[in-house]
Parts: sequence; structure tokens; C-alpha cells
Amino acid sequence: MAVKGTEITILGAGVAGLALARALALRGAAVTVLEQADAIREVGAGLQISPNGAAVLRALGLGAGMEAASLRAQAVELRDGFTGNTVLRMDLARLRPAQGYHFFHRSDLIELLAQGARQAGAQIRLLQRIETVDLSGRRPRIVTAQGAESEPALLIGADGLHSRVRGALNEGAAPFFTRQVAWRAVIAAEPGEPAMAEVHMGPGRHLVSYPLRGGRQRNIVAIEERNRWVEESWSLRDDPMEMRLAFEAFSPRVRGWLDQVEDVWLWGLFRHPVAAQWQRVLPEGAAAILGDAAHPTLPFLAQGAAMGMEDAWLLAEALDRLPLAEALPRWQALRAPRASRIVAAANGNARAYHLSGPLRGMAHLGLRIGGAVAPGFALSRFDWLYGYDVTGVGF
Repeated sequence: MAVKGTEITILGAGVAGLALARALALRGAAVTVLEQADAIREVGAGLQISPNGAAVLRALGLGAGMEAASLRAQAVELRDGFTGNTVLRMDLARLRPAQGYHFFHRSDLIELLAQGARQAGAQIRLLQRIETVDLSGRRPRIVTAQGAESEPALLIGADGLHSRVRGALNEGAAPFFTRQVAWRAVIAAEPGEPAMAEVHMGPGRHLVSYPLRGGRQRNIVAIEERNRWVEESWSLRDDPMEMRLAFEAFSPRVRGWLDQVEDVWLWGLFRHPVAAQWQRVLPEGAAAILGDAAHPTLPFLAQGAAMGMEDAWLLAEALDRLPLAEALPRWQALRAPRASRIVAAANGNARAYHLSGPLRGMAHLGLRIGGAVAPGFALSRFDWLYGYDVTGVGF
């Protein structure tokens, strides 16, 4: 179905929803994005956009904005959390000079995508909390908290972990607590530090940090294993002292960062299954989900935003090139295997970072030897992930 002139409603003004809004609007669709918040904003935090995500931003015509709003990563270092010694260095600038790994402040990426969506002609409506999604009729039906009803021809749920559209497409599947929690914070950065991601690893915990916004700020994400249940929320404040105590045995570099933290958010990490059904074609319309609504992933490969943008590009292409009844099933068939593989790989990274005892020492020694003998091997293991360009997929 050529989407030109087609009325499409997207729920959620996050990365996936805004990327899809621009992609569809550039193809001539009449796009409306409904966002429940009173403003398009994100609680301050960083994110990484690997080459597979950067390829989508460039294809959307946002390459220059990406370069201006982000830092291009030069390297990734895995470090012993206690000593601070380097276990493995992956020199991105030398080993992958043609590929861009970018550090964004999340709000800067959202602003780039929101401006791009509006410039392409999409409308973004705020304070639109959706209470009901009904897919039992001839067209999708949504009801807002204010009681307003509408029946868009095409409804897309980019509404995250607790997606109303996912719930309408799939039987309920309860997530389970991974016994891991994550803190996130942003502090002022030391001037002149390299554009490098550092992963400081210790038994049962690790901390990731990298610079943001021209090196003026530093992003911190700290993960700890614990048995206590924590709410699944991105906006739960915590006492910075809790994070400092969890990492008090780590190196002076890490402790120095944590001593600067004034505001910190905490969230529990829950594992959700990849949705069985991402789409449904109705007699006079259709509904679909993408991004976290379809395949929530743990943050141990930094792929949440990139996966959402991959979904958005391919969904827009499918809708524009194929009849609706073919487009949505074909899109799910192309995306679901890759999403499942990424989710599984992220789960595996969590275990690798938190090794303890003799196994930890053996693993670190192996990484050091491997990095010396074959510097590009560790990075090449993920060529299937970072080297993938969804904008080249045809129908």
C-alpha cells in the first residue's frame, strides 16, 4: 500500500515512535503521534547509538544532526572494577574507522527526532493518555483518559514496556525480575577526557560510563545483583549513597565519579518475552507494535534505541511497498529473528560482566591474551549486530 495520504496514528513519542513518524511522513503519510506526557522530554541519561542505528539516522536525513548532537566513540575498554586496570581495549577508531559509534544524551536524540518528525509533516499531540485499545472491530479503536474516541486506519504502538497495543495483540505474559537493578546518573566531566566507553567489572556488579555533550558531561549506568524487588520504572529516584555503597570496593576512578552524583534514578531490570504477535490486519485497518513494545531488552548491549529505529525504518518501507495484508506479516517475519537474537545476546553479556572467583580471573586473562594476539576479534564477534544495515533490506 503506498502510504501517501494514509492516516496513521502512533502511540508514544520515544525514539521508535518519532523515528517511525519521520519515516512515514517523508513517504507522504498523514501521521499523528499521541504522547501521554505534557512535553517531549526524557529524564537525563545517556545512550549509545551503534553503527546499525546510525545508518537509520542517516537514511532519515538526520546524519548531520546526529554528528552535531553526539560524540563519536573512539574506543571501548573493559576494566577490572577493583584495580581499574584495562582487561580489553577495543579501538573503534582504528579497527572500525568507517563505522560510527555515537554517545548521545537521550534528550538530544529525542529532540533531533521530534524536530525531524515535525519538519516532515507529522503532528505530535501531547497529554494524550490512552486508556483503551480495542482491536475487535473493523478498525482499531482507541479511547483516551478524557473519553475521546477515534478509529485510525492504522494504529502503531510505540508505547514501550507497558504498551496498550501489545496487550491488545497478545495474551498477558508476566515479566520476571532478573535480580538486577540499575542506577543511572549524569555528572560533570573532566575536560579533555577521550570519547571512550568504560565498563568496570566486578563480582555481581558492573558500571558503564562515557562522556556526553562535547565532553562536558559523563553518563553513568551502574548495575548490581540483588534479591530485593525494585519497581520497573525509569523515573524512580534513589539515594546516591546506596549506589556508592554498592561500589565502595571499586577503583578510585569509579568512586570519584560516584562521589559527584547528586541525583540518581533507579530501576529494576525485568525480562520480558519477545511478543508473539507484532501485528494484526483488520477488515478496514490494522495495528502493530515496535521497539520496546515488541521486544524489550536488557541494557547490556546498548541496543534498545537502535532496535527501535531499525524497526521503524523497515516498517515504513514495508507499508510503502507492499499491500497492507502482506506488509505487516512480512515485516514481523524479517524483524523477529534479529530482535530475539539481540535480546538473547544482551542476556549473555549480563552474566559475563559479573563473574566471580577463579572463573573471573581466567576470563580476564583470556580477554587480555586475546586482545594482544588478535585485537579485532572481540569486536568482530558482533559484526552480525553492528555491521547490519536495515536500510539496505529489500522487499
